[in-house]
Amino acid sequence: TEDPQSKLVLLKYVGDDYTNYMEERTRFHKWDFSLEILNTSRQDEQLYEYIVSKGPEETVWKIQLDVYEPVSDPSIQILGWAMANGSCTVTLNCTAERGDNISYSWGSRDTSTLGFCSHNGSILHLSYPLQNASIACACTASNPVSSRVVPFNSSECNERGGKSPVADPALSSLPVLLLLS
Repeated sequence: TEDPQSKLVLLKYVGDDYTNYMEERTRFHKWDFSLEILNTSRQDEQLYEYIVSKGPEETVWKIQLDVYEPVSDPSIQILGWAMANGSCTVTLNCTAERGDNISYSWGSRDTSTLGFCSHNGSILHLSYPLQNASIACACTASNPVSSRVVPFNSSECNERGGKSPVADPALSSLPVLLLLS
C-alpha cells in the first residue's frame, strides 16, 4: 500500500481563469505567470512545485525557495598596525552583525590603489609605503539579496604618529560606520 500524499495548492489556473487559494499571502501576476509570496518569512523557505496540466499530460517543475536576511551595515575594526622601514602595515576586519550567507570583499574606486585593497574575505592585510599619504579602501558585505559598503582611509598611520594601539586603548579599535550609496 502507498502512503497518500497531500499538497497545499496555492493557486489553480484553468482555461483563462485562476483561483488564488491564499490571497492574503500570495499575489498572482497573470501577464507573466509569476506568483509573488507577500511578506516572505523563514517559514516560506521550502521546495515548491509548479505544475502545468494540458489534457492527459502534466509537466512538473520543482523550485527551491531560499529566504535570506539582508546584510546590515558593516563595520571595520583595526586588528593591528605597525610602522616599519617607511611602510605602514594595517590588519583590518570587516563584519556585518546581521545577514545570511554573507561574503566579504575589499576594493578601491581609485585604480592606482586597487592593488593594495583587492582581496576576498573579511580580513585585509594592507601594507603601503608611507609616502602614499592616504589609501582609500572599501569593504563590501553582500549576500544574494543585499549589499552594503563601508570605506576605510589608510591615513591612520600618519595620524597616530607612532603610538601603539596597545598603549592607547582608545585607538585599538575604530569602527567605521559610514555607508556609501
